Amino acid sequence: MLEDRDAVATIAVKNLDVAREFYEDTLGLKQVGAEGEEVIAFGSGNSTLNVYRSRYAGTNQATAVTWVVDDVEGVVKELKARGVTFEHYDMPDMTRKGDVHVAGDMKVAWFKDPDGNILNIASG
Repeated sequence: MLEDRDAVATIAVKNLDVAREFYEDTLGLKQVGAEGEEVIAFGSGNSTLNVYRSRYAGTNQATAVTWVVDDVEGVVKELKARGVTFEHYDMPDMTRKGDVHVAGDMKVAWFKDPDGNILNIASG
């Protein structure tokens, strides 16, 4: 039923102007749509990320969005240059090399948006 349908990630934020600046200027996403003053849609590869105003912004304590990248360390370096601070977690069977968590061939780095939503980049 849904196996051939694209999915859309949805992120709650308190302030759309602050979110727009972060998702556009810091992460480099392009706005592809909007619903008045309540929702901004950003394009990310073949995916869409809907950012919407909500009083529940930042309450999710789990990863909300993952971007799969070829060069985790390179993207970390670029995001750090844009002011992103990375999160460090104690995870079973993972070591940390700087801001990158490593488990075998998998590399992951977590960071938060201005509302505290947890985002990450991971190796493919």
